[in-house]
Amino acid sequence: MADEKKIAVLADEKQIPATESQSSTKSISEDEGQEITWTEEEEQALKRRVDLIIMPLLILAFFALQLDRGNIGNALTDFFMRDVGITQFQFNVGQQLLSAGIVILEIPSNIILYRLGPTLWIGCQILAWGFVATFQAFQKGLGPYLATRLLLGLCESGFIPAGLFTMTRWYKREETSKRFAIYFIGNFFAGACSSLIAYGILHMRGIGGLAGWQWLFLIEGAFTVLVGFLFIAMFPKSPANPVSILGIRYFNERESQILQQRVLRDDPTKFQPRRNVTLGEVKDTFTNWRILPHFLMAILGLAPAHTMGSYAPSLVVSFGYDRLKSNAMVSIGSWILFVLNLVWGYLADKTGRRGLLVLLGVLFFWGFTLGSRLVVDSPNSNLRFGLLIATIAFQAPWHAVNGSWLALNARSAGERSITMAIFVMSANIAGIIGSQIFQAHDAPLYHTGWTVIIVLCSVSLAMAITANLQYWLLNKTQKREGQDRYVW
Repeated sequence: MADEKKIAVLADEKQIPATESQSSTKSISEDEGQEITWTEEEEQALKRRVDLIIMPLLILAFFALQLDRGNIGNALTDFFMRDVGITQFQFNVGQQLLSAGIVILEIPSNIILYRLGPTLWIGCQILAWGFVATFQAFQKGLGPYLATRLLLGLCESGFIPAGLFTMTRWYKREETSKRFAIYFIGNFFAGACSSLIAYGILHMRGIGGLAGWQWLFLIEGAFTVLVGFLFIAMFPKSPANPVSILGIRYFNERESQILQQRVLRDDPTKFQPRRNVTLGEVKDTFTNWRILPHFLMAILGLAPAHTMGSYAPSLVVSFGYDRLKSNAMVSIGSWILFVLNLVWGYLADKTGRRGLLVLLGVLFFWGFTLGSRLVVDSPNSNLRFGLLIATIAFQAPWHAVNGSWLALNARSAGERSITMAIFVMSANIAGIIGSQIFQAHDAPLYHTGWTVIIVLCSVSLAMAITANLQYWLLNKTQKREGQDRYVW
């Protein structure tokens, strides 16, 4: 029989799991001293159940988020600006307000999450932005447009890092990159589907006296509200209390102990003795200089992705393709991105080389944006379309891996929560930048816009190189001093 391994169940906030040797059978002790053992096969079975319970709800919520956040790009092809009565510059300002709203409440939202737990807080967020997304169908004029974009951003703030942080409580370190990538399926799948969905819904212009873009907001917003009620009803509170609000218990007491201890034994920093983030953890996060290259890489590398999200269908129209069909054509790049996101996450966990994969992803994106800039005056519409699709496909498969890389190097549960919030803030700061890259006076070829994109991607690539170098140098020092090394 294989040797058993033992670990003390946490009795108070000062205890942490003991380190153990490799074995096929694992064990923990209950407060009464009774020993509980579990096999590798049993742990794998529990992990698969977690995958089926936790991940689908998070993915579905992310899918709804991206539908409501990104459908305005499709609305542009249905005379949205003309109907509402705004200019392109005013449209861009509204997109900036959306991102600004997310940034403003990102950290406060995650501090509340840390105290209330994911079920109530994330669920209420989904309902809030769902109602805003639904009723924005009736906006008319600059004031209502700007107000709804800001309100939508404020309601959406904190959702993405909340999902990322929640996953770190259920999964071990070597499992996170793949799950982060799976979580972003909701984002990229929505990006791929939204254009196809919009192609159908926008043909409803005139039904009930409404424009096609109004039907788009109404239908997709109502879907989000339904997702919100489903999330609140079904999502389990935590590994320690895996029960939904409806009273559905997904794991028994013994299984719950295994789920907690397997994660804590792998990474004791995930121990969460308090229900609030301390001021010290906030200070440690903001003074951690190692995270700076990650955030600059995200801000500068994702700014062009936000530009593509708003203007890709319009760019395809400028190539000479049909106005409504352009929405479906853009989805090709999004479907490729959907697959690449999964590939990047799988390879990150399989190889453990997260830094290298982030660097390669940014490098590919830089190359295709450079190609798009070089052919901006080409009369070959197929070539320009092909390069645009490649640019969309490689605009973000590295982003989820960058997030897991950051999460794995956090030093406590509270610091991890704040780090994830700042990480997603960086992506939304990118939205503030990306929303103003394409200007009306530069249309339809956007020579200046594409040049700005090249500059941003070049600096992002430099930050990816810097992040890899810093961990390589730090780990040399850590090894020499006999300390734990950073994930690289």
